[in-house]
Amino acid sequence: MNPVDLLDELRSVASIAGISALGVTDAQPFAEARRVIESQKSDGLHGGMHFTYGRPERSTDPALIVPGAASIIVGLWAYGRDHAAPSHSPPAGRVARYVHTDAYGGLSTALGRVADRLRVEGHSAEVVLDDNRLVDRSAAYRAGLGWLGHNTNLLHPTLGSWLVIGSVVTSAELPVSEAPVSDGCGSCRRCAAQCPTGALDDPGVLDARKCLAWLVQAGGSFPREFRSALGDRIYGCDDCQEVCPVNPGLDAASAVRVELKPRAPWVPLVDMLAASDEELLATFGHWYIPRRRAQYLRRNALVALGNVATLMTLR
Repeated sequence: MNPVDLLDELRSVASIAGISALGVTDAQPFAEARRVIESQKSDGLHGGMHFTYGRPERSTDPALIVPGAASIIVGLWAYGRDHAAPSHSPPAGRVARYVHTDAYGGLSTALGRVADRLRVEGHSAEVVLDDNRLVDRSAAYRAGLGWLGHNTNLLHPTLGSWLVIGSVVTSAELPVSEAPVSDGCGSCRRCAAQCPTGALDDPGVLDARKCLAWLVQAGGSFPREFRSALGDRIYGCDDCQEVCPVNPGLDAASAVRVELKPRAPWVPLVDMLAASDEELLATFGHWYIPRRRAQYLRRNALVALGNVATLMTLR
């Protein structure tokens, strides 16, 4: 099958499987992304985060994923969900929207079908998402799926940033998408102003040492200076996305063709503290938990409970 017809078929497979947008780039190394990663790591801005920072020489070279790689197919899965009020009595902890459903699972299944179709044609293909092997936002940017916003997220012109990213690295030579989308943030600084800890003081640069979404996943003690800022959050932080004017309404962002089973957007904090290690890991094992130790779930719950209880007392 010629490359143009093959790509048309892959787009059809992806769309039927629920992928919201698809783009293609070549498999050349991401030299600029590597430079930025190494610079930020040198400055300590990664805050101990391993994701793509551990081995930037690996995460920026697609040929180390698939020998002879020629193309990267990048898929976006929109996940926007609103935060309904807790269905149980407070105190409750808030969960980031990207885990309200198994968005990564849905995208993984969909990209798997794209990879299977490539293999039928005799090409090598490897699905890569939510791991350390590929700089996914850089791949999406180069595949023409959006620009890298001031909040460091990929911003798609119509889907905004309510999405997760995954790729198929393949030996197939496919037509690449149009040139990357130009910056649409301009002078807007709403995300920086909204960030509760000042983690986005420099546009496009995230200081992970202050980012609540990272701090709930990091090991050790939760930094005292950011405990009040955590508020009722128990996992993740959506603040910089909620104020972004590029983001569509959540109903539009969640209008995907494949619906996923919903997960609870709120978690009873007292129940978390009363649960055993086994129960916590069984319930929240889809979250990133440092060294898979339930003690970090309790740590976060205790900080959030202290904040929520304080607010209840003040009322």
